[in-house]
Amino acid sequence: MGAPSSRSSGEGLAVSPRVAVYTRISRDDEGDGLGVARQREDCERLVDLRGWAVAKVYQDNDVSAYKRNVRRPEFELMLSDLADGLIDGVVSYDLDRLARQPKDLERLIDLYDERRRRVFATVTNDVNLGTADGRTMARVMVAFANKSSHDASRRIQRKHLELARQGKSSGGPAPYGWQKDGRTVDPVAAGHIRAAQKDLLAGVRIGTIRTDWQRRGLGHPREGTTRLPHHLVERMLTNPRLCGYRTYRGEVLLDDEGRPVIGAWEPINTVEEWEAVCAVVAERKQKYPGRSLARKYLLSGIARCGLCHAKIRGQVNRRRKEGSKAARFSYQCSVVNGGCGKVGRAGEAVDEFVISLVLAEQRERAMATTVEEVESWPNAAELIDVESDIAALTQAAKAREITVSTLLQLLPDLERQRDELKLERGRFSKARQQTAALSVGTLEDFLSLPIERQQALVLHSLSAVLIHPAGRGSRKFDPSLIEPVWR
Repeated sequence: MGAPSSRSSGEGLAVSPRVAVYTRISRDDEGDGLGVARQREDCERLVDLRGWAVAKVYQDNDVSAYKRNVRRPEFELMLSDLADGLIDGVVSYDLDRLARQPKDLERLIDLYDERRRRVFATVTNDVNLGTADGRTMARVMVAFANKSSHDASRRIQRKHLELARQGKSSGGPAPYGWQKDGRTVDPVAAGHIRAAQKDLLAGVRIGTIRTDWQRRGLGHPREGTTRLPHHLVERMLTNPRLCGYRTYRGEVLLDDEGRPVIGAWEPINTVEEWEAVCAVVAERKQKYPGRSLARKYLLSGIARCGLCHAKIRGQVNRRRKEGSKAARFSYQCSVVNGGCGKVGRAGEAVDEFVISLVLAEQRERAMATTVEEVESWPNAAELIDVESDIAALTQAAKAREITVSTLLQLLPDLERQRDELKLERGRFSKARQQTAALSVGTLEDFLSLPIERQQALVLHSLSAVLIHPAGRGSRKFDPSLIEPVWR
């Protein structure tokens, strides 16, 4: 629409200013929008009393105006429409509904400086941004509103820290895996989390787990949620809350003796299980930063050319005609990937042969394995000693037996040793749990698994598969030309 005019029309009738009604509330826990609805009703009544007309209602429900990292989409749209002349002014319930940060107020004031005939009004006070006195009063009011928000934020943070130190929750909906009270484990949801963690240890990507959960409607922390972001699934599977640890601002909270604060809820994982999952995720990010781990063919990156030893990847057989018995895909040494281009083999036959070898080897290993004691992490005593030293130093500083300067000189090395030992413990737990996760019974069980887990099972037995050239002419599949390289 074109820019509205407040000048008289050709018939001599004054055109009423067309204004925006802006409503906002910081928290709407119920999600029913009653707060912004009441603001809108009062603003529209004020617009009628002034003889103006409502051009559009801009509503930011459940959006903070104080937090700097929060963007208010409707507020930004209103400023844009005001700058473009699509509206002649703004009406809001209160000035603090519009701005709690001085920079937001100044952006609005700049627009009123550009065109002095714009109108402004609030229900609760008589502030006019069109005048110098009104702008000064608005700046003072926003400054006090900002200080009030800052003080409230500081009190809330202090309260949350106190609750965290006591191992209590800070409120809000219960995370996925627990019932509504936030304390009792939901056995069904917890089962899905444990199954996903087992898949993760067995080589399945988080993206594959996310797709499966999305299809089955799992993992949504709030009813009505349809989108399940990748980072949310990763957080659900690696959350320290799973093993009972209390966090504060994204970090595991430690008590005065340097030990993790335990939350007042039932854990889903043991510490060892949680550390193993975290170790898998961290190692994948370090090994494949920014890369997709998706695979389409079982032996892609595992098979190698028997002539040049370059990695062979699967590719669609584009010459295959519909209805023919030719292979749907093949493993081909490619010049593009640095290979010789002289070796290729039908993919299905190679996959079937390798799978049969792997399953047979794993069955033999299972039959030969005797019942042994579960191996424990060999450096557990060393970690206990380091944590005891940290606690003793901290207590000595509190009792003024040593100075803070001495504490700060001795503490960093001990903390570094503790963190390295915990990381080592996580890797140890990961390796032990991965061995347990990498087990499958029949061929049907194997084929029902995601491709990443199938590859992990193959790599558990084989380090590579060499595919040797078959010579010229059409030949039947010859298993002697497929050479497994056993671990």
